Amino acid sequence: MCEIVNARWGRTAHKTFLFFGFCANIIVTSMLLLGGAATVEALTGMDYRLASFFIPWGVILYTSAGGLKATFLASYIHTTVIFFVLMIMIFIVYIKVYSADSIYRFLDQTVSYSTEECEDIYSHANGTTFFDADTYACGPVPGNYEGSYLTMISSGGLMFGIVNIVGNFGTVFLDQSYWQSAIAARPSSAAKGYLLGGIAWFAIPFSLATSLGLSSTALMLPLTASEAGSGLVPPAVATHLLGEAGSVLILIMLFMAIVSTGSAESIAVSSLIAYDIYREYCNPNATGKQILFVSRIIIVVFGLLMGAFSLALYEMGLNLGWVYCFMGTVIGSGVAPLWNMMTWKKASGTGAVIATWVGFILAVASWIIVGWVMGGELNVETLGQSEAQVTGNIVALCSSALIHYVYSVCFDNVDYDFAELDKKIRLVEDDRSGLGEAEQDPVLLAQSYRWITVRGYVLTLVLAILWPCLSIPAGVFSEAYFAFWVMISIVWGFGAAGVIALLPLFESKEEIGAIFKGMRRKIGGVPAEAEPAKELSDDDTPDTAPPVKVAKMTTFVDEEDSGETPPAVEDSDEEVEC
Repeated sequence: MCEIVNARWGRTAHKTFLFFGFCANIIVTSMLLLGGAATVEALTGMDYRLASFFIPWGVILYTSAGGLKATFLASYIHTTVIFFVLMIMIFIVYIKVYSADSIYRFLDQTVSYSTEECEDIYSHANGTTFFDADTYACGPVPGNYEGSYLTMISSGGLMFGIVNIVGNFGTVFLDQSYWQSAIAARPSSAAKGYLLGGIAWFAIPFSLATSLGLSSTALMLPLTASEAGSGLVPPAVATHLLGEAGSVLILIMLFMAIVSTGSAESIAVSSLIAYDIYREYCNPNATGKQILFVSRIIIVVFGLLMGAFSLALYEMGLNLGWVYCFMGTVIGSGVAPLWNMMTWKKASGTGAVIATWVGFILAVASWIIVGWVMGGELNVETLGQSEAQVTGNIVALCSSALIHYVYSVCFDNVDYDFAELDKKIRLVEDDRSGLGEAEQDPVLLAQSYRWITVRGYVLTLVLAILWPCLSIPAGVFSEAYFAFWVMISIVWGFGAAGVIALLPLFESKEEIGAIFKGMRRKIGGVPAEAEPAKELSDDDTPDTAPPVKVAKMTTFVDEEDSGETPPAVEDSDEEVEC
């Protein structure tokens, strides 16, 4: 990402987006370790501080050795395991133990309790209650239609949805790992793969939340809001339903998610430092070996530093949910300038720098002001309120978009030629492996761009606007409506699991077959199969084949054998037919 910024807008913009790229990688890795360490501590009893340093080593070891190729293979295996556990949880909640109807009745009953009844439910053996309406899920839900969980009309849900969209926009545009994966793939594969991957990924928040998330509330497990914000809902429900086996499954799922995403983040950070700092500013003529050496060092250092950083966040009282909601405030201002960089020829580099920094400052200022006004003071709790977080996210995204557009149109009217972009990207040792004709054909690239653009806009419209809006008229879901909702989540989850696990194998069947054939020949000593001779058809017989004209040939023997001087060879145009 930063190399493209540098190629189009120069070093000032390059340094700006380098900073925000690091912010994205650090925040994502922090969330992994905050949630992972909290879950490991809850399930195993391991001290949080030890877990914060222990978890990164699982990423460091194979990422530093295998690099980007290792992350691709590991991501496939890990994601397959994650979806396997996801299918188990959906099956346990909605098929084996409970059903959609029973979960519906439990949720309906949860919001019917009065304060006195909630105090009785959440109380010690001696009758002393520990219930707090802001801490435990019992009674009507503030901000929800009729206080119900079974509705899409929710002020809290709306604010979280906005924060979720802005924050994930920020990670997709500013996280180097997304750009690396896209650039490493063929253009046609990248377009289809990212669209299909996005659809499959949606099963994680949708299907997992519909099963384990709703179950924790329906069963009224004694989880506090802080514990839920730390990501402890899935392990709590899994342990409640399956005992020790559930804990093991969630630990496996957690490890797969952390190692898969953590390896991608480690590679992303090492790439930013090795290519965008070391090669750009320290050693412009760096060889591939030198860059690889720097990358491996950075992977180890970054893993250890992130363990310390996540521990610092924990000591400050921050959890996974708090950092997740804050993410868009930090990196949301970089979304619109990067979008314009790739799609708008009039996008100004100076305007991008101004828009990104001013948007960031405005976002942080508005976040602090709203937190202070709503809470009366500034602390972790007041700054973590939904109103403060959503304000910072919206200001970050919208202010930078407006500033960049106005500056580009009114003050720095450029007309960039995108054909110049490719010429300024420097390859390491001019390595063009993997760059075939399809990867450089402007017609095919334009087709891939149109293909993903149309489908991307349609999918965004359906998931972010149409689906929520069509659910609003239902008000509080009926039992049949909720059953239909659950059915969609089950189908989505199982369908995504099938796509994730089987489609890569199907698309790579020829390569996989060739590998197994080579292994069989190597192990069994079977010689390589000779290519079968081509059989002549009737049309290729000598009787019907056209004559081939050859030049006249003169044959003579060695002069020592015959004792005669060979005759001179004269040029001849005479031809014979064969």
